[in-house]
Amino acid sequence: MPERGRHAVVAGAGIGGLTAAVALHRRGWRVTVCERASGPSAVGAGIVLAPNALRALDAIGFDATRAAGPAAPAAMGLRRSGGTWLSRADGAALTARYGRPPLALHRAALATALTTALPEGTVRYATPVTGVEDPEGSPLVRTPAGDLGADLVLAADGIHSPLRRRYFPGHPGLRHSGETAWRTVLPAGAHPGPAPDTVETWGRGERFGVVPLADGRLYVFATAVVPEGYRPADVRAELLRRYGTWHDPIPALLERIDPAAVLQHDLYDLAAPLPRFHLGRLAWVGDAAHAMTPNLGQGGCQAVEDAVVLAHLLEGREVPAALAAYSAARCARTDSLRVRSRRAGRIAALTHPLAVAGRDLAVRAAPARLALRALDDLVDGFALPAPAAQTA
Repeated sequence: MPERGRHAVVAGAGIGGLTAAVALHRRGWRVTVCERASGPSAVGAGIVLAPNALRALDAIGFDATRAAGPAAPAAMGLRRSGGTWLSRADGAALTARYGRPPLALHRAALATALTTALPEGTVRYATPVTGVEDPEGSPLVRTPAGDLGADLVLAADGIHSPLRRRYFPGHPGLRHSGETAWRTVLPAGAHPGPAPDTVETWGRGERFGVVPLADGRLYVFATAVVPEGYRPADVRAELLRRYGTWHDPIPALLERIDPAAVLQHDLYDLAAPLPRFHLGRLAWVGDAAHAMTPNLGQGGCQAVEDAVVLAHLLEGREVPAALAAYSAARCARTDSLRVRSRRAGRIAALTHPLAVAGRDLAVRAAPARLALRALDDLVDGFALPAPAAQTA
């Protein structure tokens, strides 16, 4: 049932907010996206859309490969800092198991493609949402540019969500994981020869990742166990000190990094799950609802799932009932991944030599089929809930 004339206001133009805007627009909603930033940013990092996120985008008729090119089935795996493989999965095996390989692309390219799928003027930059009045009745969205009436409000305002803090004042908020992360994207040709495999390398309390993007660039990231707020004065020197003696091609990639283009963020997740993802006509999506560490690569993927499921459940339902169904459909899945990601991070961030040796031995000894099976509920777990019964 088309929702012609209904108005949704989305707070935040990240991947979750833009996906929700596209999903609602294609179901006939009028959508306004309010974004705090002054404009779209070309600076950013990569995102890997796992098969579950790609299937969710398929459900709203959005082809992510148009933003990046087709995914190439490449090997993925874990290595030690000296180069020894701990585990390796052939890309063809992933494709055979899940129907397609993951798609790695720049976040800015995905955001641009989603924005382009919306009517011109849908996204309003330099327009932060400062509050939502009467979310359980007739919501009024407050912005510096004026108030907006809405039938539905989506809080996609990120990991530090002001709307989450306002409406869940008793929630403990974020928990620091004990790690910081550096992220950047290198231009095509930064790695001589064929594109490298998608690899994460583990050391003692340190990790380094290389992800070839579909457009030929390389997404690289690093993490380290450091105190919250740690910020080195010389980023390149810091990264070379930590990872400059690791296996090829890491040292050569570090030499090509532009320090000005390196993003550093401490890693957080929610200290506890939210009791629900909605309040009347206001709903939370993505990091605002279930911030998780990036150890499973599912933060952005779950934001995409949120957006698609929410739009699907609005068909044939009144908004409050649809949002209650959305909470019921999404809370358990996202919290299980939040907890699983936290546990994975603890294992990857081990620092004691004996613990690290035991971890590496266990990973290396695990059969490849078990490693793939462990991914099943993660990347193969997306399904749309049954829609409401249609009324005449």
